[in-house]
Amino acid sequence: MDEIQDKVVNFVKDEVTKRGFKKVILGLSGGIDSALVAFIVAKAIGPENVYSIMMPYKTSSKESIEHAELVVKATGINCKKVEITPMVDAYFGMAGEASGLRRGNYMSRTRMCVLFDNSAKENALVIGTSNKTELLLGYGTQFGDMACGINPIGELLKVQVWELSKRMGVPKEVIDKKPSADLWAGQTDEDELGFSYDLADEILYHIIYKNKNEEEMKNMGYNKEIVESIFKKISRNEYKRNMPTIAKIK
Repeated sequence: MDEIQDKVVNFVKDEVTKRGFKKVILGLSGGIDSALVAFIVAKAIGPENVYSIMMPYKTSSKESIEHAELVVKATGINCKKVEITPMVDAYFGMAGEASGLRRGNYMSRTRMCVLFDNSAKENALVIGTSNKTELLLGYGTQFGDMACGINPIGELLKVQVWELSKRMGVPKEVIDKKPSADLWAGQTDEDELGFSYDLADEILYHIIYKNKNEEEMKNMGYNKEIVESIFKKISRNEYKRNMPTIAKIK
C-alpha cells in the first residue's frame, strides 16, 4: 500500500502542476471514495489548496454530512455546503414524475454543475472520486460523478480503496459503513448491483489481470448469473469510460 500511496499522491502533484493549477476541488459525500481522495489531495498539495463541497439533497442521510465533516476535520481542507434540493425539485416540478434512476442521475449531474462552477470561481481543478470497480461496472453517471479533470483512484479496485483508506487514516466510521450513493433511505451500492464488492473485485481481478473469459470464470465455480451480469456491465458501459465516438470523414 505504501507504493500505491506514493504513486497516487505523486500523480496528483504532477498532474495538477502540469495543467497549470495550484488548487483542486472535489465533491465530499461522506463516503469512502471521496474521503480517500480528500486525504490524497491534501497530502499531495496541502489542505489549504483543497476545496470541497458537500451537496446534500433533502433525502440525504444525516450520517453522510457527519462523516463528511469528520473528513474535513481530519484533513484540514476547505469545505462548504450547497443544498441541491431547490435545484432538483424545481426541475422535477416542471418535468413531472420520474423514476429513481432519472432523479439519481439528475442529482449527480446537478452536483457536477455546482462543482465545475466553483472550479471556475476558485480556479481549481476538479478531482474525480470514482474507483476502478465502479468504472468497469458502469456504476456512475456519465457527465455526473464520473466527470472530472483527473482521477487519482480510477485504477484502484474497491477493496484497494478500503485498504489505502486504512493506511492513510480515513476515519473508521467512513471505512466501516456500507457503501451507498445515498439516493434514498437505506439504499446501498451492493443491493443495487446484486453482489458484494468483495466478490465483484475477485471476479474483476481474474478478468482484467488474468485475462479470463466468461466461460473460464464459470468453470472456476463462480455463480453463473453474477459472472454473466459482470461481463454484461463491463461491455454495456464501455462508452462511459471513453470520450464520445466521433464520426470519421476521411
